[in-house]
Amino acid sequence: MDWPLKILFTAFLLAAAAIHGAQGNAMVTGTVFCDQCKDGQISLFDYPLKERKVAVACADSNGQITMWKEETTNWFGNYAMTFEGTPDLSGCYAKVSGSGPGCGAAAGPPKNLKLMFRIFDTEMYSVEPLLSEPAQPMSFCSRSSTPVPAPVTPVTPPPVERPPVPQLPPMSPLPQFPPMSPLPRLPPMPVPAPVTPVTPPPVERPSVPQLPPLSPLPQFPPMSPLPRLPPMPGLPPMPPLPPLPPMPPKTFFEASACPYKNWTMPEYKCYWKAVSPDMKVAVVFGLIAAQRYGTDMSLWKGLQGRGDPYRTLLREATTALLNSYNSVLFPFHPLGVIQHTNWALMGSTRHVLHTALHFTRANAGYGKVSCKFTPCK
Repeated sequence: MDWPLKILFTAFLLAAAAIHGAQGNAMVTGTVFCDQCKDGQISLFDYPLKERKVAVACADSNGQITMWKEETTNWFGNYAMTFEGTPDLSGCYAKVSGSGPGCGAAAGPPKNLKLMFRIFDTEMYSVEPLLSEPAQPMSFCSRSSTPVPAPVTPVTPPPVERPPVPQLPPMSPLPQFPPMSPLPRLPPMPVPAPVTPVTPPPVERPSVPQLPPLSPLPQFPPMSPLPRLPPMPGLPPMPPLPPLPPMPPKTFFEASACPYKNWTMPEYKCYWKAVSPDMKVAVVFGLIAAQRYGTDMSLWKGLQGRGDPYRTLLREATTALLNSYNSVLFPFHPLGVIQHTNWALMGSTRHVLHTALHFTRANAGYGKVSCKFTPCK
């Protein structure tokens, strides 16, 4: 790691230690999905569920609830809860607590909390996706996805003692009928006479009259030769084609990570591919970013931010988004950059600094990957 990155990393550590130095917190994040097929797993037909209540509960050794907190999912089905004082949440669990019409008729099983990282008295927990189910599986679900009920063991009733059947008197023999007389024989069928086909008389066709011979065509005088046309003037020369715009080198399949200063240099502007410098932050990062940075902030202006935790987060998030579009081997996917940025904006200032620090380390290549930029031609 070079000296500027070491200085920037030390500044982040000092800023994070100065903010909320006397008090830490714990954050729990997760997502709720609608299990339309009621198969207990996330499939192609399932989707994130908004406005669904989620509870995080902690119990002691006797099963008594010692901590309980509820939160409602947002438009993307995500929820985030903050607990003051960094409590131990290793034995806690999360579950869908509310019910409602549609996909809220039944809740799936609860899921345990998993510790992602602990730094500066701050803990980050994640929960596997929770499921909320409708009353009945949807009609487009296959039978194999519908849970099979457990087999029912039939209960054998006790034997029933039947009373003895009384003996019936013997049947009297049937009366003898007289034998039937034989049926009379039918007379033989008459043989039809053979049919002789009738031949129609021949039809006499009238003779076709002879047409008179055609008169010879008149002879036309020979035509005089056409005058020769004057030569066509030559076409003016075509102007030369304009040169093609500069193309960046093929670095998409190479490992490359560039800091924000490289993205602001004019000789590297050809590497702006999926987004342009004039695009708005609200359009790229969504509504949560629009509430924090406004609707007039552009990506180019976001790269100039410094001195404020939220402006620093926007600068490093924009740099990470550009690096993810430039190299397929970058640690963050473009959608992952947007999602982590929105989660940080919904959390505390400490969470903002932690997310900006993760982006800064990824943009520096973790000290192992360099920037593969070459000046645009």
